[in-house]
Amino acid sequence: MKIRSMGLATLLLAALAGSAFAQVKEHAFKIGTGLTDDHPQAQALKYFGERLAAASGGKLTARVYTGGSLGNDLSMTSALRGGTLEMTIPDSSTLVSLVKPFGVLNLPLSFNNEKEADAVLDGPFGQKLLAKLPEKGLIGLGFWENGFRHVTNSRRPVQRAEDLSGLKLRVIQSPLFLDTFNALGANATPMPFTELYTAMEQAAVDGQENPPATILASKFYEVQKHLVLSRHMYSAWVLLMSKKTWDGLSPEEQKIVQDAAREATLYERKTIRAFSDTALADLKKAGMQITELPPAEQAKMRSKLQPVLAKFSKEYGEDTTAEMNAELAKVRGSTTADSK
Repeated sequence: MKIRSMGLATLLLAALAGSAFAQVKEHAFKIGTGLTDDHPQAQALKYFGERLAAASGGKLTARVYTGGSLGNDLSMTSALRGGTLEMTIPDSSTLVSLVKPFGVLNLPLSFNNEKEADAVLDGPFGQKLLAKLPEKGLIGLGFWENGFRHVTNSRRPVQRAEDLSGLKLRVIQSPLFLDTFNALGANATPMPFTELYTAMEQAAVDGQENPPATILASKFYEVQKHLVLSRHMYSAWVLLMSKKTWDGLSPEEQKIVQDAAREATLYERKTIRAFSDTALADLKKAGMQITELPPAEQAKMRSKLQPVLAKFSKEYGEDTTAEMNAELAKVRGSTTADSK
């Protein structure tokens, strides 16, 4: 009798699971990224696909296309808006041309550490930014960490703020990045990430700026000798879905996607931080000469960048900048209180 009741219970659970999955249609989301297959971002996108499959009985899955095989951040974001690609994960700066307030996230020397960034991006301020995307044909599923950006080059070590002067550095195709490095005396050169390695290999540019995980995974150490820990900007990615794709999902499917995105966000941050912790040692082993910019030199950079901060705070919205700074002040206040 007991065995029969257990069998009935199993059948009942299977029937319930089947009825839940009955509301879910089979769909493989096509996700494009400019980064390599072994980068923590790509690993996290695959994890996102695993969580989708687990929560949907295998009906929802993800196909990740790496290495810029589907285009660069700008072209893939445009494809999402047009409905010809379903998902991508560009740097937040890519979205500024569509929603200007996203630019405040990249204002130089704003964040002190990852904890501050998490609190601001996951809190009301970050969610308010994501809420501006649907009218542009995009759905924002969360902020992922790229990390603090540092400068590499093939010409000389950078030990002072002045050492950046004259270096031809590739930057993201963003006016803020251009003005930031031009203000620091460099020759800022906008270029898609997918063209960067070849440009450095052929000495078309002297260097670039990115977090350690990207520098290592992209093997920039093969064509770059010097790395300075400048921490000049914090950089975040935005996990995006085409609104046309989103609108075609049932409420049940949308919830599965949102839940998987939340799990993948936590996974990505943990993975990239662990990767970054070992990346510097690996880069040193690979032959890169690493220097750290002293606080006094960082202060010089901040001074040189004041006109840039004033200009772009106004351009991205002074109210938005003030709102972000207020959130940062709250986070720093609670951190100080916690340490007492």
